[in-house]
Amino acid sequence: MIGNRVESLPHVQAALNYLVPTGEKPVTYAYEPPAGAPWSNVESEPHEEPIYDLRPVAAEFSLDTAGFQFVAHKSEVGNFWDEDEIRRVYYPESIALLKRVTGASEVRVFDHTLRRRVDHVENDRRGDLPRQPATRVHVDQTETSGVSRLKFLYPDEADSLIARRVAIVNLWRPIRAPAIDFPLAVCDARTVARRDLVASDLLFRERRGETYNVVYNPAHRWFYASDMRPDEVLLLKCFDSRDDVARFAPHTAFANPTAPADAPPRESIELRTYVIYDEGRTALH
Repeated sequence: MIGNRVESLPHVQAALNYLVPTGEKPVTYAYEPPAGAPWSNVESEPHEEPIYDLRPVAAEFSLDTAGFQFVAHKSEVGNFWDEDEIRRVYYPESIALLKRVTGASEVRVFDHTLRRRVDHVENDRRGDLPRQPATRVHVDQTETSGVSRLKFLYPDEADSLIARRVAIVNLWRPIRAPAIDFPLAVCDARTVARRDLVASDLLFRERRGETYNVVYNPAHRWFYASDMRPDEVLLLKCFDSRDDVARFAPHTAFANPTAPADAPPRESIELRTYVIYDEGRTALH
């Protein structure tokens, strides 16, 4: 861990939106909720925090130590808004990249999301507009849903897969221009206490998912890659069946106070994958 050296890194000061604990489990709908139910009961509050540029120290962060890793990687995709090209070109090249970086024997892509920021549009799933940058501190999976999602996706193989080490790793990339407008911030997993992670329901029509919202802790240390380009990716750990490595990396988009007024609206893709190792997992606690 880079320790006190972090204070000497270039940084921006920005608001990060954390969960306000209310005593009830946070719930968010991914579809039109029943009559009288809100889209979400999640309450959040901003905290101004330094977000350090990880570029000078990127080599010191890895998926298993900090929960994230910064990697140079040029994609052969010509148009990321072409769903067929994503599956035909981006999926295979991303699988190859993750195998190389992690040493895993198998990688399975199970989802992807494209985002394009639109002024004055909230981050939700309604309407015909593109998905917006997610501006609340969160982790995409929990200790429970990392396993239940595996069982949902691969019911006939889940038991044999769980006997091995499995992890969920997101691959995040700007797709049209450098991510100056609403870039992605990631939190060093070593600075996150277990009590900071609050399991939250994400309700789909066909299943119940679970994510972590995150409560504020001044010990958190945040990083981003300044002016991150389309030929660079951030790998984010969202679950790991091993309990002696970084398992969950909180992350969020943030309003960059140094972004010029004419900065192109952020466009990005995140790929969600199960990374499967030949090794066995350690016992979970």
